[in-house]
This record gives sequence, structure tokens and C-alpha cells, in this order.
Amino acid sequence: MVHNDSLLDIQEINVELSKLANTLISDFVIFPFIDSTNTYLMTVAQTNAKSGSVCFAETQTAGKGRRGRQWISPQGQNIYGSFLWRFDNAQALNGLSLAIGVGVIRALNKLGIFNVNLKWPNDIYSDGKKLGGILIEVTTHSDNRVSAVIGLGLNVNLPKKMKEITQAYTDLNTITDIKLNRNQFVAQLLNSLLPIAATFEKQGFSAYLSEWREQDCLLGKCVNLFVGSQKINGIVQGIDENGFLKLQHEDGTIQIFASGEVSFSA
Repeated sequence: MVHNDSLLDIQEINVELSKLANTLISDFVIFPFIDSTNTYLMTVAQTNAKSGSVCFAETQTAGKGRRGRQWISPQGQNIYGSFLWRFDNAQALNGLSLAIGVGVIRALNKLGIFNVNLKWPNDIYSDGKKLGGILIEVTTHSDNRVSAVIGLGLNVNLPKKMKEITQAYTDLNTITDIKLNRNQFVAQLLNSLLPIAATFEKQGFSAYLSEWREQDCLLGKCVNLFVGSQKINGIVQGIDENGFLKLQHEDGTIQIFASGEVSFSA
């Protein structure tokens, strides 16, 4: 059971931060409400904001999901946050969202929550239902350096039926009896995710490949893959070393996809 009786509080979060995470944070703000934590950091990325600028909010009025969807963000119930990291070139970001997914699983495991896994490319799942999502937005600067805003939405306490959400979903209150509060979750997420961003340019996705494969909830499943308006049916054969999806067609051939949206076939 996750206690929601306290608001997000930087001092409470700081108590739980590792020394390493603490050194990687350059700026930390929590808003009672905001349009979008990603939008806020995309704006400050155009200034001299440093890697490790962190933003969380109690609610978002225009929270972002993938492909322009809205991320439903009821007040004080879930975790909505983003952080900024700067990289020397765009190639350094290959596989970053998958590595961040591994980082979320690590954080949840450290808190004693193990019935969680990953759905390619950017979703956190539990028992076939969506628990959270990752959204990375990238800006390329004139010197070819890139700013990545890494956003995470994690369901903590959602009503059982929300007509605004059209897919099967779950929350941490449903999948665990462990007594925690959202400040502990935020701290553990930062402890896990900031070091991944800080070392990713050097390590690359290969450092996270085997862990991602262990958590792959699509492996062996028959799915529909949507690339734009095109629908492709097949059986997922995991991911390759670049984090691309391997989809097997009826004739046995395997096709590789760098991006797309996956739904389970009926």
C-alpha cells in the first residue's frame, strides 16, 4: 500500500537520495501543478540549464504520452517527473529509453516490487497492464550536442475505471502491499535513473541489453505493430543488440523495427 497522505517534498526526497544521485542533481523543482514536466524542461533546455535539472509535479494539465497523446495526471495520486541530460551527439542516445526502462525496474525491485516488466519500447507493465511510461524528447543544438528530456509517468493510485484511459492499466497500490510513500519512490527512481544517464554515452545500451531481455513481456507473443497507419501482425522474437524489435511474420521471416506502437493481438 502506497501512502498518499503527504505531498512530494524535496527535503523528504533528499533524505533518501544516494550520494551519487545527489551529486548528479543540478536543480530540483516540484510544482503543485504544471502543463507538463517535459515541456518545462524542454523550455529550460534552451537556456543554460545543466544536466541533472529535475522537475516533478503533483498534477499536469497537459501531460504528454507517446505520439501526442495526453498522459492522464490526477492530482497528488501518481508520479509525474522529468529530468534533463545533455549528450555530445545524437548517436549516443540509441537505446536510452530502453535503458531507462531497466532503471525503473531496478528501482522498483529495490523497493521490493518484483511483479513488473517491460513492454517495447517505452512502457512499464505488470500482469499485462500498463503501470507506467517513458517519454524522451530530444533537442539538437547548433554545435551538434543534444539535450534529452527524460520523462516518466508511474501510476501509484488510480481509480479502477477511468474513461479517459483506453487501455488496460494498473497501479502500485494494486500490485504491492509494501508500505511506502511517493517521496521514497521518487528518491529511488532518481538513485537509479540519473547514474544511467550520466554514464550512458560511455556504456551504451549493451550494458542493459541482458536485463531488458529478462524483463521483456512481449517475447513470444502475437502482436499488432503499428508504424504510422500501417498495421503489421507477427510474433515478437525479442530485441536485437540495438534495442530494435524483432518481429516474425507468418512465413518465418524476421523484420526489424526501430520504432512503432505494439498492441497484443486478440
